[in-house]
Amino acid sequence: MGLFTLPTVALFILLTLSLTFVHGGIPTTLDGPFKPVTVPLDKSFRGNAVDLPETDPRVQRIVKGFEPEQISVSLSGTHDSVWISWITGEFQIGDNIEPLDPKTVSGVVIYGRYGFPMTNRSTGNNSLVYNQLYQFEGLQNYTSGIIHHVRLAGLIPNTLYQYQCGDPSIPAMSRVSYFKTMPVSGPKSYPSRVAVVGDLGLTYNTTSTVDHLLANRPDLLLLVGDVSYADLYLTNGTGSDCYSCSFPHTPIQETYQPRWDYWGRYMQPLVSKVPIMVVEGDHDIEQQAGNQTFVSYSSRFAFPSEESGSSSTLFYSFNAGGIHFIMLGAYTAYNKSADQYMWLEKDLANFDRNVTPWLVATWHPPWYSTYVAHYREAECMRVEMEDILYKYGVDIVFNGHVHTYERSNRVYNYTLDPCGPVYITVGDGGNREKMAIAHADEPGNCPEPCTTPDKLMGGFCAFNFTSGPAAGKFCWDQQPEYSAYRESSFGHGILEVKNETHALWSWHRNQDLYGDAGDQIFIVRQPDSCPVTANVTQNN
Repeated sequence: MGLFTLPTVALFILLTLSLTFVHGGIPTTLDGPFKPVTVPLDKSFRGNAVDLPETDPRVQRIVKGFEPEQISVSLSGTHDSVWISWITGEFQIGDNIEPLDPKTVSGVVIYGRYGFPMTNRSTGNNSLVYNQLYQFEGLQNYTSGIIHHVRLAGLIPNTLYQYQCGDPSIPAMSRVSYFKTMPVSGPKSYPSRVAVVGDLGLTYNTTSTVDHLLANRPDLLLLVGDVSYADLYLTNGTGSDCYSCSFPHTPIQETYQPRWDYWGRYMQPLVSKVPIMVVEGDHDIEQQAGNQTFVSYSSRFAFPSEESGSSSTLFYSFNAGGIHFIMLGAYTAYNKSADQYMWLEKDLANFDRNVTPWLVATWHPPWYSTYVAHYREAECMRVEMEDILYKYGVDIVFNGHVHTYERSNRVYNYTLDPCGPVYITVGDGGNREKMAIAHADEPGNCPEPCTTPDKLMGGFCAFNFTSGPAAGKFCWDQQPEYSAYRESSFGHGILEVKNETHALWSWHRNQDLYGDAGDQIFIVRQPDSCPVTANVTQNN
């Protein structure tokens, strides 16, 4: 006999075929770190980054009276509960507005498992109206319709439900819609597809992105900041793709709040069926009278803040099967003495890696981006938070803000590290601002350090590098080694977690066929090689 027995040979062949089938020739992070790749700009496709007008039938109000509109589903902390949100009544904008009384319309959801009578009923006490008010003469104020958030509890995992929402006493109820609950949290239990998109807005490019996204049949939608871009408009409805260029002398950055309503109407066919989880971006700040911020963002979406122990809608966590998602806020205090950081420490210390092996973090502005736009803008946040994310073994980080696509090699503290996260920027959803094209490492493109701090984030931490290929410099002289792939194009991504160690990431460009991927890789966890107690080094 030779070295192998027949059963051993058969087992070897079966294992080889199995690995070939699983990977299908797609590279894995174990094959890296990869040499940096820059895909040349496709000048033939620039899309149509023009906002949908209010006359577009997809954004017009088609309901009557207090019938529900802008219906959406979002997840609670675990699989057995979800939030149903909707709006009843019309918004008002102008000088003399009279807010609706939330107590005048009930928020009721009637629901049941698909194929069975809808005998369950949940009534919420979270109805509200929000205002966007300005103290400056000539600016128009806004008051919303009545926003309802109703939590459904005691749900069965991985199950299709049907529901109607509204006020049956009027009667004013929605049509029947459907959602599917997340699978139970466990190491072998995952949602099939998680769609990830950032900086969406409401342009004709947005519609292309959403059409492509729908074709990929997601179970969950992750929106990594910058939702409606209502703040690119004056309160009279005049808009621009560069607010500061077109309106440099306004006393406050105005917003045209009806754009939020248009966005909610357009997105309803998707988010009334597919749960949406949102984290705030800079365009969602929307300062108003009394220095209030994030009022529309915090009012229109339901967040599992309380369920995850957070005191704010700006940072929270939730589980989706065996994935633990951490949603962090870049535009609220993130230093080590702040509420957010203390919440993060507690959340990371308490989640069970045996139940949710995958740890995914999300916030809006990227720490690792090689584009001139927003270059090293979030450096102070990285200095404060990178160590703890590395210590607890975050697997993947999703960001937006930079209007392009970029995927990193595994990196920590600007150094290639097999235990560092893979950072993915997907700020290419399709909003009306210009796409990021210029790279900071190209000749003449390196910005002056003093121009990089973001006044919305505070502080200056982006000093010259002290070690590595860019030692003594503010920018690399070539595409940094941590940058594996970058391309300027509109699109979205799909994350498919296969098991405890393998997740397939696919990025889809709007100009391609639905099934094609512009970038694709298996992200592989190595829990034995990268325990969560990994040593943490000091920042440069």
